[in-house]
Amino acid sequence: MGILSGNPKNEPLHYGEAYDLWQFSMAAKGCVSGYRALSFHAGDKELKAIIGDAINQAELEASECDEILVHNGIAPPPGLPERPEAKLEDIPVGARFADQEIAPMLSADMAAGLVVCSQIMAKCIREDVGALFAKYHATKAALGLKSLRLAKEKGWLIPPPLQIVRPELEEARK
Repeated sequence: MGILSGNPKNEPLHYGEAYDLWQFSMAAKGCVSGYRALSFHAGDKELKAIIGDAINQAELEASECDEILVHNGIAPPPGLPERPEAKLEDIPVGARFADQEIAPMLSADMAAGLVVCSQIMAKCIREDVGALFAKYHATKAALGLKSLRLAKEKGWLIPPPLQIVRPELEEARK
C-alpha cells in the first residue's frame, strides 16, 4: 500500500489542495458578506430567495473547507463580521443596486465559481476533496441557471447582439 491508497480523508493534502481549500473558504466568507449586502438591496421576492440560497451555499462551502483544513492541522481563514441589517427604503436611490443589476452579478459570480471549482478538481489527488468541489460545481451551476431563468422571466436579461441571419448563408442563397 502506498501513501495515497487508503481512505482519502486520511491522506495528506498536497500544498495546492491546502491553499485552494483555504482560499476558497476565504472567498466563500467574502461572498456571504457581499450576498447579505445584496439581499438588503433586492426588492424582488424570488431574487431574494436566490440570494438566500447563495448565502446558504457559501456558508456551507466555508464550513466544509474549514473542517478539512482543521482536520489537517491548518488554521482556516477568519470569518468576517456580521453586516448590520438595512431596509431597502433606507438605502439612498443613488447608492442602491437594482434587481436587474443584482441578477447578472450573481450569475457572473456563479460562472467564476464554476471555473475555480473546475481548476481545483483538476489539481486534486485526494478524491474526497475533488468530489467536494464537484458538488460545489453542480450547486453553482444550478444557482446560475435559477438566476438566468429569473432574469429572463423578469425581463432583466440584456442579451448580446444576436446573429439571426449569417452573411455567408445570405451569399449562398443568391
